[in-house]
Amino acid sequence: MLRRSALLVAIFSVAISLAPERLLAACLGAVAQRERVMPSRVMPANFQPAAVPTSSVRVTFVGHATFLLETPQGVAAATDYNDYIRPSVRPDIVTMNYAHTTHYTDHPEPGIRHVLRGWSYQDKPARHNVQFKDMRVRNVPTNIRNYGNGTEFDGNSIFIFEVGDLCLAHLGHLHHKLTPGHLADIGRIDVLFVPVDGGFTLNIFDMQEVITQLAAPLVVPMHYFSESTLERFLARLRDSHEIKLNDGPSTLISRNTIPKKPSVMVLPGPH
Repeated sequence: MLRRSALLVAIFSVAISLAPERLLAACLGAVAQRERVMPSRVMPANFQPAAVPTSSVRVTFVGHATFLLETPQGVAAATDYNDYIRPSVRPDIVTMNYAHTTHYTDHPEPGIRHVLRGWSYQDKPARHNVQFKDMRVRNVPTNIRNYGNGTEFDGNSIFIFEVGDLCLAHLGHLHHKLTPGHLADIGRIDVLFVPVDGGFTLNIFDMQEVITQLAAPLVVPMHYFSESTLERFLARLRDSHEIKLNDGPSTLISRNTIPKKPSVMVLPGPH
């Protein structure tokens, strides 16, 4: 029996060492469902509690398609970082998409540790997999329409942020429905940031299908240009989702606060 147990342990260790990195991602399918045992940590005597509670992430709507995500270890990430709308603090990580200048900048603030551009370079799709303290960021490339109504391959990225046991996905400037390959690469999502303008990005009917496919329990709308546009989106989801209007632009999200029923949370801010 002891010899058999030792053999099984050895086989499992080899399998883990040979497994593709993507299969070990916290947000990918059944892998995310497994209990993860984290190594114990010894904190220095002068350790101060983080502003964000353990196992939580603070989400702040900065405006348009930009959110600030903050972690218990003090990491700050900004989505669709650009020259027009920026968070009041300098992020450690910024993600960008190429569809319009309100989604990227060629002049990020000096001192940002990781600048993740979500479009192809030299005909190669953007591929990011960054770990900084307690945040991991990776991307799944998608296509965009160009100004001639053609296709610019890999011009957009869906960025996935992993903080503790939470998985947050920002669809960027999504222009098409997702394939089974996209869905497999994205994996399990808890919070989904969705552009809901219904024209510049994906039309509202197909976007609703994307939301259904990803099945995130919490949807946060963005990239709308008027209250009527937002209301049109909310009307489409009222039968399947509970609608919540947050009092301010920030909210704390944890596994305990993720809604049991699929919900939409509207964070007020510049459209």
